[in-house]
Amino acid sequence: MRHVDAFRDAGRVAALSREIGFAVTRPWTLMEVCGGQTHAILRYGLDHLLPPGLELIHGPGCPVCVTQASMIDKAIALAHLPDVLLVSFGDMLRVPGSGKSLQQARAEGGHVRIIYSPADALNLARTHPDKSIVLFAVGFETTAPAFACVLDAARKEGISNLFVLCALVRVPPAMTAILDDPDCRVQGFLAAGHVCTVRGYQEYEGLAEHYRVPVVVTGFEPVDILAGVWACVRQLEAGNARVENLYPRVVNRDGNARARELVGSVFEDCDRPWRGMGPIPHGSLRIRENFADWDAERRFNLTAGTGEDATQCRSADVLAGKLNPVDCPSFGRQCTPEHPMGAPMVSSEGACAAYYRYGTPT
Repeated sequence: MRHVDAFRDAGRVAALSREIGFAVTRPWTLMEVCGGQTHAILRYGLDHLLPPGLELIHGPGCPVCVTQASMIDKAIALAHLPDVLLVSFGDMLRVPGSGKSLQQARAEGGHVRIIYSPADALNLARTHPDKSIVLFAVGFETTAPAFACVLDAARKEGISNLFVLCALVRVPPAMTAILDDPDCRVQGFLAAGHVCTVRGYQEYEGLAEHYRVPVVVTGFEPVDILAGVWACVRQLEAGNARVENLYPRVVNRDGNARARELVGSVFEDCDRPWRGMGPIPHGSLRIRENFADWDAERRFNLTAGTGEDATQCRSADVLAGKLNPVDCPSFGRQCTPEHPMGAPMVSSEGACAAYYRYGTPT
């Protein structure tokens, strides 16, 4: 714990809270993009330390939550094919598609297995040459390098029974979509530090300049988050709008050059709908043509699909920062972690799950 103790220090947290209070002279609305930051804010009660008029709203920063229902439908269809084993991180299993979930598909006889690393899929393909192993790739820029490594290794080793169903998404285009919404209330962003670890923060600079909103790169501990809030407020109060990096122990402007190169060689940007947010230009990744032999959608001729969640879940408004989870009439009633109506209550980074686990604001 010695590496994080300083970033959970109660004295530093209290001092930052006071500085934020001194800095705020008018109402401001900030959005933390990452679901991990949302959970930290609620877990440590950071929202209670902010002055009146300073509001934090929660963005679509959970890749599990924004994975389109039709992609889950494709995964379910693959799991029911003979000699196919669909492998996925565990938090995807309970997310509903347009009808059922992967967990329900497995209960009905579908071939679904939980993995803990994309490398597990590669090992399964090596040890089960008689089966087609399909890796359900879900995540932001943070996890894209791991999936790229798997595809790169499969090609180099000549492994022909491993395929990837790609549902990877990108954060900056989603932030642009939020700002383009006529009902947008966001005046500043706390950007996700782990995303910037891979891609850097150059891409945010044009966004901050064009929309005149400050973007502060932050980490996930209480001191990180409050320092990010303080920096964002100071920019707003001064009329500034630039990218500020408050996570320098991990993030630099250019990101990880090797990871960016690898991801760029395997994946390319594409337009694909996000769950609850609709189509986002350049908001997703797809497998490049030179890796087409490992693309599950091409290998199994999966149709595009337009399936969407058929429930009355208000997750679309939650993901866009338009609805606080506790203001949803189903929250904690019809919708609980045991019986979720939508992805934000299922995922370990979902905003609804965070409010349910850590309690509601006073």
